[in-house]
Amino acid sequence: MPDNPPGKGADKSGMNVFARYLSLGIMLPASSLVGYACGYGLDYLFGTHVLRIVFLLLGTVGGFIQFIRALT
Repeated sequence: MPDNPPGKGADKSGMNVFARYLSLGIMLPASSLVGYACGYGLDYLFGTHVLRIVFLLLGTVGGFIQFIRALT
């Protein structure tokens, strides 16, 4: 059993490091895709064409915020 509590850098095995960086790499495209999908659905619902761009930008900004939080 490690002496350090979980989440405090106790386990630095290769697979854990790989999983952390993989999640960081997937975070930004996934949040952008979710934002675009929400905007696309609302555009379809309301008959507009601008909400997909707005929600794409919101999803991208949200992804960057989460990315920076995960790095610090």
